[in-house]
Amino acid sequence: FSFFTSPSSPEVYYPLKPADVLLKKRGDNQGKSPYTERKDKKSLRSILEERCPSLFEGYSTPWWLFNGHMQTLYSILGGSLKSDVVIYYRTYLRLVDGGTLGLDFTPVEQSSFPDETPIIVVTHGLTGGSHEGYVRAVLGRASTPVEWGGLGYRAVVVNSRGCAGVPITSQQLYSAGYTDDLRIALIAEPLGLAPYIKFCRGQVGTKPFPRVPYMGSHMLSLFPWDMLKNGHAINSTFLGRNLYARGMGMSFYKLLKRNAAVLSGKTVVSPPSLAIAEAVSTTLKLRFPGLDDFDDAFTRIAGGVPQDLNFSSYQEYYAWASSHHVLKDVRRPLLAINAADDPVIRFVPKQNRKLGIPGLRSHKYSMTAGLMETSRWTTKPVLEWLDMAGNDFDIKVNASDLYICDEGFLREFGRTALGCMEVEGGGIIDWS
Repeated sequence: FSFFTSPSSPEVYYPLKPADVLLKKRGDNQGKSPYTERKDKKSLRSILEERCPSLFEGYSTPWWLFNGHMQTLYSILGGSLKSDVVIYYRTYLRLVDGGTLGLDFTPVEQSSFPDETPIIVVTHGLTGGSHEGYVRAVLGRASTPVEWGGLGYRAVVVNSRGCAGVPITSQQLYSAGYTDDLRIALIAEPLGLAPYIKFCRGQVGTKPFPRVPYMGSHMLSLFPWDMLKNGHAINSTFLGRNLYARGMGMSFYKLLKRNAAVLSGKTVVSPPSLAIAEAVSTTLKLRFPGLDDFDDAFTRIAGGVPQDLNFSSYQEYYAWASSHHVLKDVRRPLLAINAADDPVIRFVPKQNRKLGIPGLRSHKYSMTAGLMETSRWTTKPVLEWLDMAGNDFDIKVNASDLYICDEGFLREFGRTALGCMEVEGGGIIDWS
């Protein structure tokens, strides 16, 4: 399902023949686990309309935030949106290439959770992390106990290399098209992550581990839908080029500048890549780069892209990294929400049929106004979707085996280039 909405022409897109999904019958079983054998089968469209009603309710924007630019800028610069207090416990993973990921778990104490409690796996936006308000707005409620009005889930935020305080320890950064770091995080079975995985790009999951089945995906304001078209749209306007594109480019530029020594290979153990070192030098010479400038100078070379592809330009990298062309390969229920007047994402896949729903605005921060506060419209439908995905879907996935190699890395059979091990550091993270 793809939601692309505006006050004047709200639209919901769904397949001509939505897939039928096996469902579990909810019930308390006299105090036992609410998860039972599969009892029902419904089309994804019908259960969406039944169990995610807020997607079809009215949306009222604050009068003083009258377009997507105003709402986005208010969210970024105003700092007035209430952020839920979410306490994490961080674990660092060392990867085979020497890089580091930071996994932030919440709630901190998880020993009392039943084995089958769902885990929400969160990936953040460009240079973001577990501290972001849009992440905490969902996880604050999702990880609250059911008796207190929450979902009672566990969650983990996969913080990318260099983001949210995670150190850069190799010459590789990350990119819109590089999924191996997420895959590595998800095979970290000893850390209690969701092991039944099948990425939207058709990648197969990991070793069977019957506690936490992977049930569905949700994406919010996804820039990599069509990076060529969206990149061109951003750069075609004054605000787009000088505010949004340059803001994203400068965020990456500052990240690279802080870690120039490591990314140049001066402090890495393995033989350094001269091509990446040259890319660092070239990028540091840029003056107020836009996102495309940074991607052309650095990401296409050191963003985890396959070496055999050897992209000659950021346009080639964007064509490879865009996700719209793999929608046909999705094998799990997927909900994507985008705003029609999003100043950053102008092109989203719109396929097959549509039906009308109320409007939605801005980039990641679609907001509604109450008497005393402004909040994110997207939080409620996302929580409804997660509730349905964790408690209702009954989906099985074939999985491959894991093993510990001689070097101590947890690896997946058939993918010897990937692996991880827990390293020292981490601990309690409180972004409030």
